[in-house]
Amino acid sequence: MRRTLKLIASVFLASILNGCVQKEVLDDITLIEGIGFDYIDSKNILGTIVIPVYLPKQAPKNITFSAKAEIKKSMLQDIQRQTADPLVTGSLAVVLFSKTLTEKVGILPLVDPFQRDPGVGSGLYLAVVDGETKELLGGNYGIRGNATYISNLMNHNIKNEDLPQTNLQWFLADFYQEGKTPFIPQIKQIGKDKLKITGISLLKYGKMVDFIEAEDMFFFKLLVDKYSEGLHRVKIESGEAAVRSIRSSHNFELTKRNPMEITIHIKVDGIINEFTGQELTPKNIQELKQQFSKDIQKESLKLVQRFIGKQIDPIGIGHYVKTQTRNFDFNNWRENQYKDIVVKIKPDVKISESGVIE
Repeated sequence: MRRTLKLIASVFLASILNGCVQKEVLDDITLIEGIGFDYIDSKNILGTIVIPVYLPKQAPKNITFSAKAEIKKSMLQDIQRQTADPLVTGSLAVVLFSKTLTEKVGILPLVDPFQRDPGVGSGLYLAVVDGETKELLGGNYGIRGNATYISNLMNHNIKNEDLPQTNLQWFLADFYQEGKTPFIPQIKQIGKDKLKITGISLLKYGKMVDFIEAEDMFFFKLLVDKYSEGLHRVKIESGEAAVRSIRSSHNFELTKRNPMEITIHIKVDGIINEFTGQELTPKNIQELKQQFSKDIQKESLKLVQRFIGKQIDPIGIGHYVKTQTRNFDFNNWRENQYKDIVVKIKPDVKISESGVIE
């Protein structure tokens, strides 16, 4: 009997709550899928939204609206005066910031409203644009709408290429985590219907302070994320190999305290399925393995030393040391310990033979 009463009460409560939810008919609202912010001056920005207009038996048409404002809310209010239906952020997939804005003003005041908006999902992608976001959002990419194209571009490169895991949730987690520097990808329009990821922007207190070029993204991802799929080319004297299906992981080890020393262990497994030499022998495979290990050790260490010199920490060394140190003092870490830390890279590479020889 008690279980029956609980069930009745639950159904009754659900029906009441359901009646309190504001209903929105899709045909009567404007779904924002992408927003871009461009720099005007130290106090003003230009905001642009992109919305898809769905037409029968055609790809959606991308419509943009722009307005000058100081904050996101007033920008949307101004754009609202240009649209026939209410603006809704529930389908928002990407938020873009021009490189100039990211360097001069920073993105924190613009990101904050999105984390407070219950209609915005934490999987929202953030990105810096090399150029103007208004121009980029005004292009025509793919057959599903511009914002969906950009979102799919990010998702594909995270799963299969050299872009580390990134979205609004990851950015905020890194920002609020002491001992960690957040980062987001940078994209560029290379044609009216083409985009590409050009690298990764590193942000200190919301401002862009460094940039990882595309050719260094592979080694950066080894340090901050893991591969489930991947590709890297390794050169030796007898030819060049494409190492595919790369899987990787990394972990830190505090090997000394005075002076403080961190060893980063990087494990990489891959398969050779292309080789430009005459013959892929066991000796060549061993040489490729050794060269791959040398490349990882050299290029990864170069990145780490660069980060230490710039007093940024996208790898999260400070966060790791905190977990290993009782009564850890972040002020002392930032002012003294981090700049003097010794970092070593120890790769563990395994390569197997497969595929074709070119």
